[in-house]
Amino acid sequence: MKSIEANTPIPITTKSQPIGPPSEFQEQVRVLAYQIYEQRGRADGHDLDDWLQAEGEVREKGKNAQAA
Repeated sequence: MKSIEANTPIPITTKSQPIGPPSEFQEQVRVLAYQIYEQRGRADGHDLDDWLQAEGEVREKGKNAQAA
């Protein structure tokens, strides 16, 4: 096994997009996730649950708006 010296740079490659301003969808999710957090009484430890719930609700709203 080849060892790596402490100061040897390790190349990092990603396929991510440059970070820019949040999309309208992301902003709607962020606002709704915070509202869910507040409704829970600002109980910490549920941030992922809040985000996923908000994401699902925003997606559902989008589907309903397109169907109308």
